[in-house]
Formats: sequence, C-alpha cells, structure tokens
Amino acid sequence: MGAERKKWLLTLFSASFLSLILLLFSSISAFGSPKPFPSIVQQGSHYPPAFAYYLWGGKGDCDRIFRLLLAVYHPRNRYLLHLSVDASDDERHQLSALVKSVTAVRAFGNVDVVGKPDRLTHMGASNIATVLRAAAILLKVDSGWDWFIPLSAMDYPLLTQDDLSHVFSSVRRDLNFIDHTSDLGWKESQRFQPIVVDPGIYLARRSQIFHATQKRKTPDAFKVFTGSPWVTLSRSFLEFCILGWDNLPRTLLMYFTNVILSEEGYFHSVICNAPEFKNTTVNSDLRYVIWDSPPGMEPHFLNISDFGQMVQSGAAFARQFKKDDPVLNLIDEKVLKRGQKRLVPGAWCSGRRSWWMDPCSQWGDVNILKPGPQAKKFEESITNLLDDWNSQSNQCK
Repeated sequence: MGAERKKWLLTLFSASFLSLILLLFSSISAFGSPKPFPSIVQQGSHYPPAFAYYLWGGKGDCDRIFRLLLAVYHPRNRYLLHLSVDASDDERHQLSALVKSVTAVRAFGNVDVVGKPDRLTHMGASNIATVLRAAAILLKVDSGWDWFIPLSAMDYPLLTQDDLSHVFSSVRRDLNFIDHTSDLGWKESQRFQPIVVDPGIYLARRSQIFHATQKRKTPDAFKVFTGSPWVTLSRSFLEFCILGWDNLPRTLLMYFTNVILSEEGYFHSVICNAPEFKNTTVNSDLRYVIWDSPPGMEPHFLNISDFGQMVQSGAAFARQFKKDDPVLNLIDEKVLKRGQKRLVPGAWCSGRRSWWMDPCSQWGDVNILKPGPQAKKFEESITNLLDDWNSQSNQCK
C-alpha cells in the first residue's frame, strides 16, 4: 500500500511539474510575441519625418549590410538593400533571410532587397545610375518619406533614428544636405574634362573604365559643381531628377555619363542649375570623415582612437570602417545602446530589455520619439548649418 501511494504521489508531482513548465514556457512565449498588427504609421507635416535609406555593398558585404540595417531601422522609414552583381545569389538569399528574421521588419514590411542587381565600378557612371534607380524604386513603393539617404557597407550611424527624426522635425522638408562648390580647381582638368566610358553600364562582365584619347572643354550651357558623393536629398528634388518634367536632369546625366566620378558632380550640378532648387542647398554631407594627408582616393579608416572625436562631431553618420572593426561595437554600446544582432531601441519599442528578448519585438506608437544625448550634438550642428543657409552665404557658389 505504501509503495502504491508513493507511486501515485510521484505521478501527481510529475504531472504538476510538467504542467508548471508548460505554463512557464507558454507565459514566456506570450510575453515575447509581437503585437498581431503593426502600429499605424502616420505621415505628413504634423508627424516626424521619414527617411528612405539605400544601403548597398558588394561581394562579402551581406553581414555588414544587415548590421547597418539594424543600426538605422525604424518602422516609419523605408529601406532598399542592394548587393551588387559581383556578390553571389547565395549572399542575396542569405540577406533576404536575415531581413525576414526580424520580427518588426516582417510586421511593417518596409524593407526590400534588390533581386536583379546592378554592376558597380569604383569609377564611372554606374554608381550614379544605381543611386537613381534606387531612388526611383523608393519613390514607387512608398509615397510618405521625406529625405533620401544612401549609405554603403562601410558607413555607420552616430545617432539613433529617434535622434535623427527629432532634429529633422524642425527642418524644412524641401532642404537638401549636399556638400558642393563651383571651385573645381584641379578637378576640372583631371575629373571633368577627360572623357571616359564605363563598361559597367552595358557589359555583363566586370571591366574597368577606359579613357578617350582627347579631352573636352568644360561646358558653358550649365555651370559644373562638385563635392562629396554622400548626400541627403529631399523627396521633391529627387522627383524632379527622376520623373522628368524638365530636361535639365537628363541633359546633365548625358554629360556626367562620361565623367570619371559622376557621383561627385551630378546631383550638385543639377540642383545648383535648377532655379526652383538652388536655394534649398545646405552645404554639408552630414558625415564624419578623416582624410589622410595628402588626401588619397579614399578617406582614413576609422578606429577606436577616433571614437571620442567622432561622437563629439555632431555628424549623423561616419565613414569608412573596416569590417567588424571594434569601434563599431563601441558605437553600438555607448551611442546606439544596441544589443548584438538587435535593432536600436527607440520610443516605439515596448518590450522589456533582457538577454532572451529584443525590446523591439514588441511595439507601441511608432509615431513618437525619444531623443537621446546625441540628438543635442546633432541639433547644434544642424542649427549652425541652417544659420549659414539663412544667410545665403554658402549656396551654389
């Protein structure tokens, strides 16, 4: 009788313990699951601005592009990811799988991966062609964003999207942040007068640009401007460039098709020759960059020794970084407060922060912002730039 009683009690305790374990896991699953429906994204001048990001890279950049996406993601924004044709189809499929693994991305459906990639060459017109194509796609798939921001796999943000949207909420939405000058200097004879052909535009296999034997005079039908290829452009200006109600963008595109580094002059020349847009140029690319002395073709690779000056700079983004450089982990930890393989927490994230759950796997109102300390530095930088813009001392000159 005692043995049967012990057996009965053991069965009862086992069943109770199993029920308790199932209840615990059920509670954890319910707590960690996202809301069944995403918060409604409100758009318009009465709501925070939204950004259209074009994130691009080449062979071996799948993980870097995904990390960059996590660092700049917000449900209000739109994203287009592009691995150039030299990357394998397996890399593109892997990138798509990584994107789909993010709960918020699946719910809000605001990230796309280019399926038919373009060819990118370091020089020539193929780069500006892919940027224009990306902008055209983003204009087609989403009508609510305010600014277009291209970033390469070697770039990284220095502030959260809540910081960026908070500061840009007080900025006129027709303004364009583009470093530019008409003082061509040595570039006139070495960058703009040589005639080049970029095979990346029309050949299936990779090939370097080749030079014509003669040069051409600098055109007098329009004024040529140059500057940083890294820009933050308004939706209205990109519609002007792409939708084609004026011949100016097409005329300049024909000229810049045969320029060595067209991305250093195309948008700059279009905007400064267009009467309706030339007064919307804020002369900055919003990037933190260090050039070697004398400057080479590419800027200095940033590392931990640059961290302090970088975060104090008031810039929105920095470049360029080597893959998985330790300074990126430091930016994640100290600036973005981002856990490994997780999104940057914002006011929209309502889940608890823990080792087993991403706080951004649950969300509340995506139209509210919670700026952090970096917003103050960025706001000071933007205020100074807008003061220069208001004085009209540095526009299209």
